[in-house]
Amino acid sequence: MTDRLAKSDWISHGLLTLAAEGANALKVGPMADGLKVSRGSFYWHFRDIADFRAQLLQAWQEEATDRVIRDLEAQKDRPDRLKQLMRRAFATRRSLDRAIRSWAAEDREVAAIVSSVDARRVAYIARMLAAAGVEGQKAQRRAAFLYWAFLGQRMVMDPRHAAIAPAALDDITDLFEK
Repeated sequence: MTDRLAKSDWISHGLLTLAAEGANALKVGPMADGLKVSRGSFYWHFRDIADFRAQLLQAWQEEATDRVIRDLEAQKDRPDRLKQLMRRAFATRRSLDRAIRSWAAEDREVAAIVSSVDARRVAYIARMLAAAGVEGQKAQRRAAFLYWAFLGQRMVMDPRHAAIAPAALDDITDLFEK
């Protein structure tokens, strides 16, 4: 059968569902209906809904953290990696991230994964700052502050204050690297 869904189709659909409707919408029947397949397709790829949810979180971590770090690390010769990260981070739509953080507020296991991702992100930013010459503890505090700004940006409702031009982000980044 050439029209059989792959596991990645289910993961993609699950991430879209999570971003649009939240964790409570991650139910086999409605998702199968949305994909126009039987529930059996789901169980072909996943043991149960818990397995599916764990793999969704793993996919989110891979896409939103691991791949970003790999992309930046591949550019070792470029001194402006923090600027690239800032531009990328503040330009992306984060409805999935918001949904996962809402889910984490209700589920300890999800909260532990999100906490681990947060720690990894802050540590990576701190390493970038240290590589730019910022002393250890200062680099850690500045990294935490930058990450707080990243998380807080999604809360701003007034569109005039919800985005910053790339050149302004570069200017702000320079402040943190001194």
